[in-house]
Amino acid sequence: MAKNSTSSSKGIFLVLFIVYLASVSADDGLLLNGDFETPPPNGFSTDPMDPDPTGIPSWTSKGTVELVESSQRQGAMILVIPGGTHAVRLGNDAVISQDLKLEKGSIYSVTFSSARTCAQLESLNVSVPGSSQTIDLQTVYNVHGWDSYAWAFEAEADDVLMTFRNPGMEDDPTCGPIIDDIAIKKLFTPEKPKDNAVINGDFEEGPWLFRNSSFGVLLPTNLDEEMTSLPGWTVESNRAVRFVDSYHFSVPQGKRAVELLSGKEGIISQMVETKPDKEYTMTFNLGEAGDKCQQPLAIMAFAGDQAQTIHYTPNSNSTFQTASFNFTAKADRSRVAFYSVYYNTRGDDRTSLCGPVVDDVRVRGVSAAWRVGLAGLQLFIGLILVMLVTSV
Repeated sequence: MAKNSTSSSKGIFLVLFIVYLASVSADDGLLLNGDFETPPPNGFSTDPMDPDPTGIPSWTSKGTVELVESSQRQGAMILVIPGGTHAVRLGNDAVISQDLKLEKGSIYSVTFSSARTCAQLESLNVSVPGSSQTIDLQTVYNVHGWDSYAWAFEAEADDVLMTFRNPGMEDDPTCGPIIDDIAIKKLFTPEKPKDNAVINGDFEEGPWLFRNSSFGVLLPTNLDEEMTSLPGWTVESNRAVRFVDSYHFSVPQGKRAVELLSGKEGIISQMVETKPDKEYTMTFNLGEAGDKCQQPLAIMAFAGDQAQTIHYTPNSNSTFQTASFNFTAKADRSRVAFYSVYYNTRGDDRTSLCGPVVDDVRVRGVSAAWRVGLAGLQLFIGLILVMLVTSV
């Protein structure tokens, strides 16, 4: 009898433990089976024409959903999986989804890798209740065909259903985007420094980055300032910019920075607090990402009503330089923005998009003492020049 009681207690404990696991909030990092490497109950199918979407652990699906394998053939194309052996392909109007335990009112960023297959105009819609964005996969940013993207949203409840859907309708119903490596991160907006009007000017807070991926993460257009994967910043153009880390790229300061792609089609901006008629200085680091990007590299920088083109001049002792210029604020908020002047590609494949790196952006008021000191220095230099001329 005691033995049966012990077994019953163990069973109850196991059930309670499973319920607990199902109710805990999602941690930063890979979702449950977010890399699709967990074997289905009957194992991975060796027949690509006989997919079993109901057997994808931790996911529910609808429509033509297929677990694909690296080196699998699709017509004349060989599929490449970026982070492992398996991924998921979504056919016409197909859906995969997963229930998440989040924190209501918090902002999250989801990172995922995706590639198009049969069609040129493929796209991928990612959504949670109350938020949705369709990512255009037409532009391939690197020669491998895979890109990682980030999308941010505010959780409207503690229980959230995250859905990935292929909104396309192709003649071949199996055509559609491939998805892999899905991760999530809770975002925090850094406090504004006392000596800097720019929020997250060092770009240290941003989406989840996989340590084993050298692609960086693309930040697509997002005009909603409160729902960006890069807190404080807005991507206001029709092409993405790239969030990079110091493990795979050259970063001027700290661990993370932004690489500007696609010329003026890739713009980041921020509205900073200023005082009308007050003079400010904007400084930032400009460099190369160390990804064999072809020269020349240059950016167009905006601050208030001022704009300057600044070229990166390589230095054998450093991969970045510091640039600055002054502007006078016209209102209580001033726009700072950056985009690449050129459309750059990597020198080794001449296809992968790349560009200059921006980091450590600062906007600080110019004090009266600083202006007096500068005026005094200019006067001193002028007197020295006059003395040199008259002594000749």
